Amino acid sequence: MKSPLSDAPGHSWLGAPIDVRSLFAPELMTTLRGLASADWGKAAVPGWTVRDLAVHILGDFYGRLARDRDGHRDGPGPAPDETLEAFIHRINHEWVDAHRRVSPAALTDTLELVGGQVSRYFEAADPDAQSLGVSWAGVDPAPMWLDSARDFTEFWTHRQQIRHAIGLDTDADPQFLSVVLDTFMRALPHTLREVTVPVDTQVQVLIDAPAGGVWTATATGGGWSLGEPDGGHPAAVVRLDAETTWRLCTRGIQPDTALARVRIDGDRQLAETVCQIVSIVY
Repeated sequence: MKSPLSDAPGHSWLGAPIDVRSLFAPELMTTLRGLASADWGKAAVPGWTVRDLAVHILGDFYGRLARDRDGHRDGPGPAPDETLEAFIHRINHEWVDAHRRVSPAALTDTLELVGGQVSRYFEAADPDAQSLGVSWAGVDPAPMWLDSARDFTEFWTHRQQIRHAIGLDTDADPQFLSVVLDTFMRALPHTLREVTVPVDTQVQVLIDAPAGGVWTATATGGGWSLGEPDGGHPAAVVRLDAETTWRLCTRGIQPDTALARVRIDGDRQLAETVCQIVSIVY
């Protein structure tokens, strides 16, 4: 979703800003309200049930409000020598374990209440303000538009995991999926960061779907930059379908699985690097 937001100095390499402010209504609730009692115990992701995943989302809601809306700085921190990924995984599991006694009904009511507050927070936030870093895009601090878009993709991904757990397909509504894919592609410059090629070399990702599009990364003197296609001839074009793309970016599938599904034109080594893309903390 392109927007008229300004592009803050120093962030032009991330591509045009994404505006998710109108999309943060707690649309997850439609899925949760429709769950049968037995659905809450179904496996959603390795080690977590649907209920556990819903508890995790609630923790994300509270964390965002406490940290950014309320300026609350108390809470757990990384242990000595603990990586960011290990710290996040640890506190996520601690939060889920601490909420075992909360019933699905109470959890759903709380998610609806707190989710509404998160939605209103994002709607009122300045998209160009500095915010949390987005490690998979290689930017810290990140502009709020990218930080909030990252959060939107996380909630969307969790909703798909819940849908899959209860036997539903991915929600391919392009209003939301197009934003998710566009956000995930902001990891391209970071994914290509160690590739050494002549300046102005281009790599293009083309996603064939109503929610898809074309993303072009160009090598510059200081790294890689996302921009609009300029009519040049890319060194590599990677064609993916939407389902493969979002699953690859969230490590629902591994790069070798994606490579078996993609169509590659041009430099295969560059294309294989593109398929290492990760758009979550992993």
